[in-house]
Amino acid sequence: MNTLFNASATESIISRIQTLTENDIAIWGKMDAAQMLKHCQGPLNIALGHEKLNSKIGFIQKTILSFYKTSLYNDKPWKKNLPTAKEFVIKSPHIFLTEKENLILLIEEFSKKTEVQTWPDHPLFGYFTPEQWGKMQYKHLHHHLTQFNV
Repeated sequence: MNTLFNASATESIISRIQTLTENDIAIWGKMDAAQMLKHCQGPLNIALGHEKLNSKIGFIQKTILSFYKTSLYNDKPWKKNLPTAKEFVIKSPHIFLTEKENLILLIEEFSKKTEVQTWPDHPLFGYFTPEQWGKMQYKHLHHHLTQFNV
């Protein structure tokens, strides 16, 4: 499984983002390209400690989510149209070039943290190892770039 802590995997993701245009149409889902770029910034901001989710979940929800935790970073592709945290649902219009630049900057910031051993707990899934964070971030970006056929 690729990880954003691998330089060639990170370069590949950034290269794919660079080929994306604001006129590219999603194969599935409701977001346009600018909204997708904005959406992809959320999990990176959470991992980097720049943002926190306001979502509160109870014991039962947390227990249910624990069954899906490994799917976030394993080798199996994510299914289309998975639910997302309400804070990551992007419905408003965004400026494509701004969001593209912001996402690339966050990817570069995240990928340089190869030596970091302590990451914030995920607000819905709890503790992840550094390796799991890197794989999960790569897998999320790959999923959405595939959504736009890049």
